[in-house]
Amino acid sequence: MPEDDSRIDHFVLEYRKTNFDGLPRVKDEQCWELIDYIKATEYTLSGLKFDTKYMNFRVQACNKAVAGEYSDPVTLETK
Repeated sequence: MPEDDSRIDHFVLEYRKTNFDGLPRVKDEQCWELIDYIKATEYTLSGLKFDTKYMNFRVQACNKAVAGEYSDPVTLETK
């Protein structure tokens, strides 16, 4: 989480559907969907059609000049 005096300007959230348990695999991966310019440390992803069992998420912190590295992907069950 950024500190109040942090230089983080916004976050980028990427997610994709997947059809298997565990970490993402190279073969048969879906493209990442992008939500840019998130100003808060929480975000509610709405409007999804949960037609697959799991989803992968990753986050990137950005300032006005450069973007940081993506977080490790997190896999969540979408019941």
